[in-house]
Amino acid sequence: MTTTRLPYADLLQLKRWNTPTIYNGWEQITKHNAGRDGFNIEETRDFMPHMGPMVGYAVTVVIEPSNPAHAKVPGVGAEYRRYIASVPGPKIIVVQDLDKPRVIGAFWGEVNSNVHRSLGCVGTITDGAIRDVDEMCNAGFKALARRMCVGHAFSCPVRWGCEVEVFGRVVQPGQLIHADKHGFLAVPPEDEARLLDAARFMDSNECNTVIPAARDIAGKTTAEVLDGLDDAVRRFGEAARGKFAREGEWS
Repeated sequence: MTTTRLPYADLLQLKRWNTPTIYNGWEQITKHNAGRDGFNIEETRDFMPHMGPMVGYAVTVVIEPSNPAHAKVPGVGAEYRRYIASVPGPKIIVVQDLDKPRVIGAFWGEVNSNVHRSLGCVGTITDGAIRDVDEMCNAGFKALARRMCVGHAFSCPVRWGCEVEVFGRVVQPGQLIHADKHGFLAVPPEDEARLLDAARFMDSNECNTVIPAARDIAGKTTAEVLDGLDDAVRRFGEAARGKFAREGEWS
């Protein structure tokens, strides 16, 4: 993955929009299939929607809580923590649980969320389980997960810094992640630099065309409303084509 990262100010601005808005910008600039790539395929659950979106770079981990052998490997925890500390933040820990869909134990709870928060991590996306949800909120550590559970079983890192698959999406170490209650978008590295500008433009484009046409209907006939919507949709498309044609993305 690229070692070039967006300025922190850009990440703060990306965090001001929800993930669908970021997707709307991304689909305009990417050469990937925007109907298939980038976002989670399976349903996620945001256990801290009140915290809003989270933005950060993926640190990838694989766990297998059902297997007690992993807990007997000496020094693995310390080695893993030093790896996490070595990666620049902000970081989102993306965890593939090998036990899925049968969830045995939670990698995340009060202790682990506080430990990772101290190492520059803002949250996690795990296709396994979490517990201690209130305590995780208190730590300021956001989680998208499959479910909650009571115990941790033998939850410890099996391997890290590798490709993982969570909720039907392959994620590489270092990918920019934008996530909220709708799901997550794993941004291809070549699309990072233009993502903020594209999202900002498409949000403004909606607010200047289709949305006001749909809301400003008082005293209008159905025919007038439809004519107004047709015009707004046309202007919306023209603005997008004009913007991104100049940047070489539209034919």
